[in-house]
Amino acid sequence: MTGVPPRPKRSLFSLIADLPGYFMDLVRSEIEQLKKELVTRLAQAGIGIGLLLAAATVLFFALAVFITAAILGLSEVLAPWAAALIVGGGLLVITAILVAIGLASLKRGSQGPTESIDSIKKDVRAIQGIGKRD
Repeated sequence: MTGVPPRPKRSLFSLIADLPGYFMDLVRSEIEQLKKELVTRLAQAGIGIGLLLAAATVLFFALAVFITAAILGLSEVLAPWAAALIVGGGLLVITAILVAIGLASLKRGSQGPTESIDSIKKDVRAIQGIGKRD
C-alpha cells in the first residue's frame, strides 16, 4: 500500500461545472505567458534601437571629421588631412559594428510571440482531443 487514500469519484455534472474555471485558468496563464514574451522581445528591440541611434550619432561625427579632412586637405599639402582621414575611418568602423549589432538585436526582437502561439495551438489541439497537454 502506498498510504494515499483514493480520491472520491465525482459526478459528471460536477466535472462539467468545473470546466469553465479550468478554461479561465488556462486563458489567464496563456495571457501571462504572452505578456512575458512580448516584454522580452520589446526589450531586445529597444536595445537594438538604442544601438542604431548610437551608430547614427557616431556617423554624424564621422561626417564632421571627413568634412574637416576635406577642408584641411585643400588648405595643406599632406599631414593634417591624413590624420583626419585615419580618425574618420576609425569612426566609420565603429559605426559599422554598432549597426551590425543593432540590426541583429532588432531581428531577435521582431519574430513575434512564437512560444505563446505554439502553446495556444497545443491547447486547442488538446481541447479538440487531437493531442495531449503537458
